[in-house]
Order: sequence, then C-alpha cells, then structure tokens
Amino acid sequence: MTVIAQARSFIHWGIAHGVPRAVLRAAARRGDIQANLIASSHDAKRGVDDPVFGIIEEIRAQGPMNSSSFSRLTADHALVREVLTSNDFRTGIPGRTGALGRIADATAPRTVHPVEAPSLLVTEPPDHTRYRKLVMKVFTMRKVEALRSRTQAIADELLDELKGRDHVDLVEAYCARLPVTVIAQILGVPDSQQQRVLEFGAAAAPSLDLGLPWSQYRTVDRALADFDGWLGEHLEYLRRHPGDNLLSDLVAVRDQDGGLNETELRSTAGLVLAAGFETTVNLLSNGIALLHDNPDQLAVLRDDPSLWSNTVEEVLRLDPPVLLTGRACIRETEIGGQRIRAGDLVTTLLAGANRDPAVFTDPARFDVARENAREHLSFSAGRHHCLGAMLARMEGEVGLRSIFERYPDLTLLPGAHRRSTRILRGFEVLPARMG
Repeated sequence: MTVIAQARSFIHWGIAHGVPRAVLRAAARRGDIQANLIASSHDAKRGVDDPVFGIIEEIRAQGPMNSSSFSRLTADHALVREVLTSNDFRTGIPGRTGALGRIADATAPRTVHPVEAPSLLVTEPPDHTRYRKLVMKVFTMRKVEALRSRTQAIADELLDELKGRDHVDLVEAYCARLPVTVIAQILGVPDSQQQRVLEFGAAAAPSLDLGLPWSQYRTVDRALADFDGWLGEHLEYLRRHPGDNLLSDLVAVRDQDGGLNETELRSTAGLVLAAGFETTVNLLSNGIALLHDNPDQLAVLRDDPSLWSNTVEEVLRLDPPVLLTGRACIRETEIGGQRIRAGDLVTTLLAGANRDPAVFTDPARFDVARENAREHLSFSAGRHHCLGAMLARMEGEVGLRSIFERYPDLTLLPGAHRRSTRILRGFEVLPARMG
C-alpha cells in the first residue's frame, strides 16, 4: 500500500471508527446505557450469565421509546416493527453529512462492503426495489428447497468426520463449514476455494460494526479488498462458464429495466457471503447451545420431530444472530408518543423485541413448541426483510436436527466464548465432546 493510500485509509478509519470508538468509551464510563449494551457484547457468555439481555431489560423498563447519547432506543415489539416498516425511516450510516461526511465518503475504500451502497442493506427505493426484484428471482422457495438434499448430505459428511471426537470446536468443525459449503454452492465456488471463502467471511464479519480499532479495521479492509478482487475474477469465469448455481442465475437474470451491473453483482454476492454465511453460523451455534442447555426441550423434539422447524424460529427469537439495527429518520414523525426529528437515529433492539412480554408469554423461556415463535423480528421487517431468510431457516433446521439426531449425547465443554462482534451475535468457540 502506498503512503497516500495508507493515509486515506487512516483518515477514513478515524472518521468512521476512531472518533465513534472514543465517544462510545467515554459514554460507557458515564454510564450511558447504549454504550454499556455495546460493551457488554464482549462479555457475553453461554447461559444465564450473559449480561446483554439484562441491559436490554433495563432499556425496556425505562419505557417503550427512550434515549441514549447516540440515538433513541426501543425494545418494544410493536415500535420496532413500526420503525422497520415505516417510510419515515431509512437505512444507512448516520452522520454522513457536512464536511466530515464528505471526507469519509471521499476516503472510503472502493471495494464491496455490506453497509455501503449499492448493498441491499443500505439502499432505498427506487434502487432497492430494482435490486430486490432481480435478486428475488433467484432466491425463490423452489430453488432454496432444491438445496435441502445437498445441505443434508453436507451435514452428514461433516458429522461423519466428528465421530469419536472427545474435544472439537463445533464452530470451526460444523457451524461454519456447513453454511460456507452451501454458500459455495450458491456462489458456484469450486471445492478447492471454499477455505478461502470461509476466511473471507470470518475476516469481514466485523465490517457491520461501528468503532473498530485500527488493527481490526485494516484486517477487515484487506479481507474485503481480497474478496472483491477474487469476486471479479469469479464473476468473469461464470459469464464464460455458467453453472447450476444461484450466482450464475443472478449474472444472467434480466428484466425490462436491465440486470445488475458489475458493482451491483459484486455487492450482492458479498452480502450473500457476509450476511447469509455469518448469520447462519450464529444461528447454528446459538441453537446448539440452547438445545444442549435445555435437555427437556430435546426430549420434546425426540417425541415430536415435526417441531424442528418451529425450533429454528424459537432459537431465532430467543438468541438472534443479529442483536440490533438502526434507522435514520428522514422527516419529523411520531413513534411511541414521542416526536422524532429528521436526522435522528433510532436503534431497534431486535433481541429485545423478540422478548417483549406483551407478545411472548414467559419470553425468557426456551420453548420449542411456542405457538407464536415465528413472530420474532430477527430477519427485520418491511422492505429490508432478510432475503436469505428461507435459506437460513432451511440450513438451521437441517443443521440442528442432524447433529442432535446423530449425537444425542453431545456434551458442551468449558471454554465457550462469544464473538467480539457487536451487531452479529454468536459463538466464536464452542468446545464439545461428541459422545
């Protein structure tokens, strides 16, 4: 990297991460509840000692809509849904206005990024409508279900390799390898390059967070640049040699307004990797921990295997792969009896909405037969409802059912710890004895 390029990178980090990081730390020292929630993600553990949900309940106790130093906050199910579906709010990174915003935009890396346009996570109509319409043509229920048998075969192969293991990290050996192999099918990635895709995904996962330290920012930046370069070559290969995979379909798909251009294709493929793969790793690891720690619920599933699909919904509800998301108000409006000014940020606590006692009876209890488990908001809502929801549900059902049917005496061992990411929520390490 040239001196000029490194200077640009450092300036962008300072505006986008360095300053927010310092502000968050100062606010946490003052006792700001949102800063404490973000900091608590680093201390999260398996089971009842997890501090994240205690802070969320403190936020709930203060009212349906309250404030921190950074944004309005809500853990109320109805208000979270209202914000996520309202045309008065939009996605994107707040504060990209004025001189600092222009400098941040000018110095930002020119590579695909999950929270930079034209990513579906941050675009709005009319661009978002066009992208989503095209992408939905290849992420159909029929095509996702066509992957089910292949997903089952992958799970069986991975579980065969774990036979007789007295100590194995399930995140590395199973929770990550299952979805990355499925994603490789979607992206048309040869078997020989799957490890590279896995490394890209793991390195880029913190890209959704705010306030990264400089060293981590550089790691993420390099990973995204490497992935961008690899993806350009891969897309060119698929144009010459289209295969039976969803990315080949996306390359080829067209409608009356035209298809996706090169940047849009790269952004969509990057989002499939970063959001689809990473969140499914979290779904599987969170689900394994919940089921292991609630043997009574495993007994319910043994008696009624038809509940496995609902079990995935209950895992998504109780311990979602994405903790929170934000929306910026674009015009003055009223939410929860409070006036929200244009430019204000509202942080919607998905994990809090999923435990709203007004919607879910005994909300902290894990119940695989919960009748309204699917009312969770873990896949967001409205026009930004997760495109990969069907795929995640299918992988979660196959992955969780298969491991507990194959290894009913699976035992989790000491040493589990959560990932350091603040928005994505799952385990980095989950040691186990297979039984």
